[in-house]
Amino acid sequence: MNTGKRTPSLSGCGPQQRDVLCSGTKMFLFWCLPSFVFALGFFVSPGLKTVLWTLSLGFMGAVCLLNASRCGRIHCYFTGPFFILAAVTSLGYGVGLLPFGLSGWKWIGNITIIGAIVLSYIPELVLGRYRRNKPG
Repeated sequence: MNTGKRTPSLSGCGPQQRDVLCSGTKMFLFWCLPSFVFALGFFVSPGLKTVLWTLSLGFMGAVCLLNASRCGRIHCYFTGPFFILAAVTSLGYGVGLLPFGLSGWKWIGNITIIGAIVLSYIPELVLGRYRRNKPG
């Protein structure tokens, strides 16, 4: 009996193994490496931080949106736009367009980390791991 309730699969891998998070190599290249680049940004000058955060967050956002379209991974629909917004915010603050004051980098970094954690887990707890395709 199908109750319509979605439950996450135990393996974490979904529709036709199209989820890039199912491959260790792809997960390293598309998630771990950019996350490391983002973390490195906490320890460099503001100019280099602008470059590192803009590129790493933009890249992760694009990969999330691609993954959402490939396999329907729920959290990617949320984290993709969020990471792109964080990348644009980093660029805007880094070039002086956004007036966040002296603690701007701290705010951007903390909001990005907290938002990424929340948006990676809560949507899948509520909606399931993958988007269901409509029949027909």
